[in-house]
Amino acid sequence: AAGNLSAEWAEKLGLSTDVLIGVGAFDAHMGAVGGQIEPYFLSKVMGTSTCDMLVAPTQEVNGTLVKGICGQVPGSIIPGMMGMEAGQSAFGDSYAWFRNVLSWPLKTLLLSTKIVDQETAESLMQEMIDKMIPELSKEAAKITLEENSELALDWLNGRRTPDANQELKGVIANLDLGSNAPAIFRAIAEATCFGAKAIVDRFNQQGVTVKGLIGMGGVAKKSPFVMQMMADVMNMPIRIHKSEQTCAIGAAMFAATVAGIYPKVEDAMAAMGQDFDAEYQPDPEKTAIYANRYQRFISLGKDIETQTKEITA
Repeated sequence: AAGNLSAEWAEKLGLSTDVLIGVGAFDAHMGAVGGQIEPYFLSKVMGTSTCDMLVAPTQEVNGTLVKGICGQVPGSIIPGMMGMEAGQSAFGDSYAWFRNVLSWPLKTLLLSTKIVDQETAESLMQEMIDKMIPELSKEAAKITLEENSELALDWLNGRRTPDANQELKGVIANLDLGSNAPAIFRAIAEATCFGAKAIVDRFNQQGVTVKGLIGMGGVAKKSPFVMQMMADVMNMPIRIHKSEQTCAIGAAMFAATVAGIYPKVEDAMAAMGQDFDAEYQPDPEKTAIYANRYQRFISLGKDIETQTKEITA
């Protein structure tokens, strides 16, 4: 605890000065605790962007500095653990961007139609927009994955990690006259999963082995298509946390520890955690194809990064 509630604030709030005040923390870090993070398991909050967090016993990673991530601080997520953080600048935002591209005629041509009244046109537009990503996901899941399928880079909002570079731009390659909306959406989803794998690879390369994945947030809860792809790309199971309010639960766990109800944060996590309600296992056949496509993703990324340096020099 940081200390007790001051007399001034105790009077304003009608509380006792015996109230203990906990130390603040990032929302995502509290979410990782609420999502029952474990040592060497990458805890991924997946929404518009991602926040990827990993904890390891400080004595086991002393002297290890993972290059190119957002940062690592002892005790930043769980006391006594080294907290490490990475993430992607755009995740769900990448899917929303493509939906916005496809929605252009709905927002312009449909709303100006004379065939139906304005209220009906607006209702039709909203219904189509709401159904777009679920339908794209359903159709994309039916596509046979091939080595030469459409390929994308997930840098539509720059690259946060590994190795931050906000000047980088997204790419969609291998397009031809047969490329359709579900195929392009599949490539964008794959790119976000490849970007996630690049983060895991960086941890592994720097001597911090990622043993498993924990998924939280809107995309983790709402998109079985993306989560199955994530498991296939990573060749690793991903467990999805049951709660949609892991940040609030994490804050409650810290508060319970501060209040002395539990001696350690880990004890509060064990007692108050809501556990997991889904787990996605990698498909060996798809994993093999994704492994080859991932190398092409890395190669394309290097080429684009080189061109970006030349353009911005």
